[in-house]
Order: sequence, then C-alpha cells, then structure tokens
Amino acid sequence: MYPDLSARRLYPKWWDHQWFLHVNLSKAINRVLTVYAQPRAGQVVADIGCGRKPYEPLFRERGLKYIGCDIRGDVDILLQPGRPIDLPDNSVDGVVSIQVLEHVWDIEWYLTECYRILKPGGWLELSTHGTWLYHPAPTDFRRWTRDGLVAELQQRGFKVEGVEPVLGPLAWTTLFRLLGFQEVLRKIPLVGPVILLPLICLMNGRMVLEERITPASMTAAHAAIYVTLSRK
Repeated sequence: MYPDLSARRLYPKWWDHQWFLHVNLSKAINRVLTVYAQPRAGQVVADIGCGRKPYEPLFRERGLKYIGCDIRGDVDILLQPGRPIDLPDNSVDGVVSIQVLEHVWDIEWYLTECYRILKPGGWLELSTHGTWLYHPAPTDFRRWTRDGLVAELQQRGFKVEGVEPVLGPLAWTTLFRLLGFQEVLRKIPLVGPVILLPLICLMNGRMVLEERITPASMTAAHAAIYVTLSRK
C-alpha cells in the first residue's frame, strides 16, 4: 500500500485504519513548527528516537540538517540509554521527539540530554500520548495529562510555548473501536477483508464529524496525543 513508513505517516490513504490519526498528527507537527519553532534553513535538528525516520522529510523540506538518533537501526548516532548522546553541549538548533517519551523509562536522562545538546534559545518539539492504547515498541511505560506533560518539561528547565492536542475523546473512542474491529476481522478468511474496508471508510468519516463537533476545551483536556514546543 505504501512505498515506505514516511508515506504512511505523512500521506495516509483514506482506507487506512489509522488515516485520521496520521493526518492530524502530521498537521499538528507542521503547525507547531511553523507557529512556534519557526526554523530557518541550514539549522541543525536532532531526532532523538527517530526509529525508521518517518518524519525526516518534514524537516529536510524546510532546509534543515537532520540527525537521526536511536538505540538501533540505520541511524547517524547510536543512543545508549543512561549515557551522554554523542553530540556536544549547545550544538543543535532543534530537537525532535515524536511519539518516543512513552517508551523511555529514564525520562530524567532523556529530557536532560535533549536540553544539554540544545543551543540557548533552541527548541524541542515533543509529542507523546495523552490517552492511547498500550503499544510496546518494545516497551510502553506512561501516559500524560496536558498539565502533567507541561510540568515534566518545565521541571527540566524548558519553557513551554505551545501545546497542540490531537484527537478529542469522541474521535479517539471511535478509532479505538476501529482498531478492535480491525484485529478481529483481519483474522476471518475471505469475509473479514470484505467487511473491513467499508467499515474503515465509514469510521474514518465518523471521526471527521466527531472531531468537528467536539468542543475545543474538551479536546485540549482529553486528547489522545499532545504535540508540544518548548525552548531552552
């Protein structure tokens, strides 16, 4: 269906069961970058916990120098939990952490290192889960309220400038049900896939409507994901 992971995250298909999530998450990441970070071409960005680098194109297309860092895989810098990241103090303009923090046990080490490598005035774009299903990759330790996530960042010296909620409670409860249906139907030979495709399209349309009618205050306090922008 997709040539690579970046295509699925940035340009998901309508019939993808996580279409609404990926569309809204990539929009929020772009919006936070544009409104709060305002990066300039030539600046250096380190993606701490980059995985297979699905969001690298978002930063490359802005003319940023991208450094992928993770504990394994095809990365520029190999991370060793508990040890300093192989970057000098005050050396990067931005740090990216997209859907990583919930998988990190030692948050103190992780956020302190993000702070250390940032230049004064540099920015951290971090997204993680508010309300979401358990999803180990290979581990999954935490969820946050909006206030709790802001406090975690402020406690490590960051000044939080923006918080963007992604998926309010009406939409994410529908998405959770769709994920459940998908798990069941894909195991039923022949009939399952035939039922699943129109169901995905129907539920995706329902989420669009539900997100539009959910009060902004409710989404802000009960989001599935929060995208934040903080400065050193």
